[in-house]
Amino acid sequence: MMNKYKKITLDGIIFNNPTFILVLGTCPTLGLISSALSALEMGLAVIVVLTLSNMIISALRKLIPNEVRIPCYIVVIATLVTLIRMVLDKLLPSVYEALGGFLALIVVNCIILGRAEAFANKHTVAESAVDGLANGAGFTIALTVMGVICEFLGKGSLFGLKIMEFSIGLFGTPAGSFIVFGLSICAFTAIIDKFLRAKRVKANRLARENLLGAAQGSVPAEKEVKA
Repeated sequence: MMNKYKKITLDGIIFNNPTFILVLGTCPTLGLISSALSALEMGLAVIVVLTLSNMIISALRKLIPNEVRIPCYIVVIATLVTLIRMVLDKLLPSVYEALGGFLALIVVNCIILGRAEAFANKHTVAESAVDGLANGAGFTIALTVMGVICEFLGKGSLFGLKIMEFSIGLFGTPAGSFIVFGLSICAFTAIIDKFLRAKRVKANRLARENLLGAAQGSVPAEKEVKA
């Protein structure tokens, strides 16, 4: 049971990271990573919507007709996004204004709709909740890391706090965000590929050692039978 949830979590955060591996949700990624705080806030909003939508769709999966499942998913997601926008507008107006139109675009975020179709409508509520949290966390971590890089290089600040006077204006623009996004994908995939290659080498070495041990262990047994 724990291995199942561990696999779902690692897939969402690392091995199938929605931003760096699947390259989903690029619109808010490129639009918001010039500010680390805005990137983090968007990521948290996506975590809430993704987790709740996964749970609701999983709970209703046997009641939703297959022919209209996509419109039903969109209705659920749009309702949750509307509620999130109302809450932010009322309680955190500064966050609401900072995210602007990107909040509304959560409705058509490929990550949320993709997890509903690929996972939530085939798994239990608990598994879907873990999947939503993991993929939302993977998205949030990716956005925040790139936001830190862009804001530090482009504005000389972190989360709005001035760190240094030196800055490279390019990284405060959409073009700079695109460069950081591309380089981040390259770095992340290279690290994951190296890790998986090392894991395969270790697995192959253990398999060879087990085969060798089994072969050596069978020799005395054969001699004993002949005797």
